[in-house]
Amino acid sequence: QVQLRESGPGLVKPSQTLSLICTVSGDSITANGYYWGWIRQPPGKGLEWMTGLGFGGDTYYSPSFKSRASIFRDMSKNQFTLQLSSVTPEDTAVYYCAGARDPLYIYWGQGTQVSVSS
Repeated sequence: QVQLRESGPGLVKPSQTLSLICTVSGDSITANGYYWGWIRQPPGKGLEWMTGLGFGGDTYYSPSFKSRASIFRDMSKNQFTLQLSSVTPEDTAVYYCAGARDPLYIYWGQGTQVSVSS
């Protein structure tokens, strides 16, 4: 059973860089066919896909976040990280990491609340 767990600060100041880590257990993030990603949900809004990472290390970005987001992996820790620069209060959201090998079955983390405020 694949499990994902997000970790990171719950509060970030405007203009800072947000870093969130997703720790994966139950399978390797480099296992053939897996794709991993970050999705967020601002208060009162729908889910927003931000960025993705393939099992081979290929990366994908939503145009809405391409200028500020980066995703990278630590294979030794079976983790992947989201960094979002120059945050504003509009980046306040619940952030989820997710992964899938079968598009019909997606594994989700429990989500982590991030607030951007001075």
